[in-house]
Amino acid sequence: MLSRKIKGILADSRKQGWVLEPEAKYILQQAGLEVPQFLWAHDLEAALAGAASIGYPVVAKIVSPRIVHKTEQNGVVTGIGDENELTAVFSRLEKLEGFSGVLVEETVGGVELILGVKNDFQFGQTILLGKGGVLTEIYKDTQMRMAPLTRKDAASMIAGLKAAPLLTGYRGSEPVNLLALEETLLAFSELAMELGDQVTSMDLNPIFCSKEKCTVADARIMLGPD
Repeated sequence: MLSRKIKGILADSRKQGWVLEPEAKYILQQAGLEVPQFLWAHDLEAALAGAASIGYPVVAKIVSPRIVHKTEQNGVVTGIGDENELTAVFSRLEKLEGFSGVLVEETVGGVELILGVKNDFQFGQTILLGKGGVLTEIYKDTQMRMAPLTRKDAASMIAGLKAAPLLTGYRGSEPVNLLALEETLLAFSELAMELGDQVTSMDLNPIFCSKEKCTVADARIMLGPD
């Protein structure tokens, strides 16, 4: 069942039609998905303290109800190596429209995947898994299934990707944790079913999969009408 806090986040987010990333990350975390260590900093002092606790290098992202696509506004900065760099980044981001703080989070790596769901009025929740990152639309390497997913569905989606060799150790590269990826798919499917028609779509891109785990680096939850 959705907690009172998650229900409150969804209700409060309807005014802009989508869930701010720090709150989306909280929802995913509560649903059993792995997310980077992060802090929602509303001022520079909090951002610096958060980065010191997380450990450099960190990622900084604009949090604003007016900015859905952060990269289009140069609202995502990776590889921030020290306090001076973070101070300069924070100073620039706080000038963007609708500034509501900065998401400071740990740097993660691995094979990039995308995981998404769309709520089709005829077919219900449709889950998509594909090669992720900024070149997702060029690769067009995806697998789709209807929710809820079974473990057999999750395994077949992974195996059906053209990029599957990258996950199993292509040319001596380190294989990813396939069990963790399956668990990510199943937890995401369960969350999609739980949210139902409250959301029109969810996009997790990228998810970084390594030999240890699969971590959701970016998340967008679009809401339907109340």
